[in-house]
Amino acid sequence: MGKPHIGVMGSAAPSFPRDQMEHLQEIAWQLGRTIAMQQGILVIGSTVGLPGMVCEAVRKAGGFTVEISPASSAQEHQAHDATDDTRADVRIFTGFGFKGRNVISVRTSDIVIIFGGSMGTFNEFTIAYDEGKIIGVLEGTGGVADGVRSVMQFCNKPTLARVVFERDPARLLQACLALLHTHAPTPP
Repeated sequence: MGKPHIGVMGSAAPSFPRDQMEHLQEIAWQLGRTIAMQQGILVIGSTVGLPGMVCEAVRKAGGFTVEISPASSAQEHQAHDATDDTRADVRIFTGFGFKGRNVISVRTSDIVIIFGGSMGTFNEFTIAYDEGKIIGVLEGTGGVADGVRSVMQFCNKPTLARVVFERDPARLLQACLALLHTHAPTPP
């Protein structure tokens, strides 16, 4: 198996109080550094917010990053997205809009990390869950990450997904990587 593809799905435009935002930035930096140290390839939807912060941290720590854009070209991307063209090592243009981009982001990832998030992140979680992915949920980061456990209990749908809940980003990633190394990835 090559380098693990680690998808980080989360709040694109978080509007948190300043003290909470500082806490989330620190979590993003810890997660990004850990991904780089584990020689993971970061996969994010082309966005700002929490995944964008993780992307910056991975790059600063010497890691490799991939952004999946909903746009069909660089021109379309620039017209609708404020992300920096140099932030990621690779940007892939799908032309599939946000929902299609979410499917590609999840399917490209061996591990999906849920970091905060709203409806788009919830969509990514449900795709990963249905497709039997290894999912790490960063509890204590708000939004989907703090609500998905109760949704799973309510829906009670069995899948092959393996879901890890943890507040510490380094421990979360270690637990997910251990699952990846002991179980073959589940095909979509």
